Amino acid sequence: MIGFAKRNLLLFFRDKSTVFFSLLAVFIIIGLYALFLGDVWASEYKEIANIRFLMDSWIMAGLLAVTSVTTTMGAFGTMVTDREKKINKDFYSSPVKRSSIAGGYVISAFLIGCIMSVVALILVEIYIVASGGKLLSVVAFGKVFGLILVCTLVNTAIVFFVVSFFKSNNAFATASTVIGTLIGFMTGIYLPVGALPDAVQFVIKIFPISHAVAIFRQVIMDVPLSEAFAGAPAESLIEFEKMMGVTYYFGDYEVTAWISILVLIVTTIVCFGLAVLNMTRKNK
Repeated sequence: MIGFAKRNLLLFFRDKSTVFFSLLAVFIIIGLYALFLGDVWASEYKEIANIRFLMDSWIMAGLLAVTSVTTTMGAFGTMVTDREKKINKDFYSSPVKRSSIAGGYVISAFLIGCIMSVVALILVEIYIVASGGKLLSVVAFGKVFGLILVCTLVNTAIVFFVVSFFKSNNAFATASTVIGTLIGFMTGIYLPVGALPDAVQFVIKIFPISHAVAIFRQVIMDVPLSEAFAGAPAESLIEFEKMMGVTYYFGDYEVTAWISILVLIVTTIVCFGLAVLNMTRKNK
């Protein structure tokens, strides 16, 4: 299993175009924000002294949460290529167990997602500091790194399930494009959740990856939020967090971080189970 995962890692990182396009969503989001979105949302809250630092942290927290989606998607491209070229049949005829082969794909995708997410974190921190913000504290960095591991595991499970349906690179490429385009809207990282219609807000709130976005925001935005709302009424902070999707509410019920983590755990188990079931059914 480990040897097979190593083979997939080498194939991924040798293909420079695959690596680049896996991070393309990161570059696009940073570019859009730096050139357009940042000024738009900063102008909406001119009364907040450190608004640019706050909004930088907001958009970059969302970016970190979705990076592992596009990067694991790129990593699973190896599995689709193996299917299309019938290379997987050679693996199945070898003494290696099919569970080890599937595990190799999953492990390599998870590691690639983690590595690329850490790269994205470094880029994010450079951008925030260059824009006048502050570096994360050691404790906050540790929490973010832990969230990267959890978020990547969840997204690996989701993408594994989605990719289990594809046998051609054309179909996979189309799906990757669609997912890469929609993921920013589905997780509320381009527009504040509170600015969207109620029906759209509901869809975002039940979308599993959105819960990862919310937890990232709670950690990364902790310092800028404390500075921005120091001395302000608690209601002002609550309304801002609801508006920006830092904390989700269903009516008056607050979705805590622990509930969001539970949603991510359940999603991981269900998606891995469905992916294995789907692949087993296809191989019969």
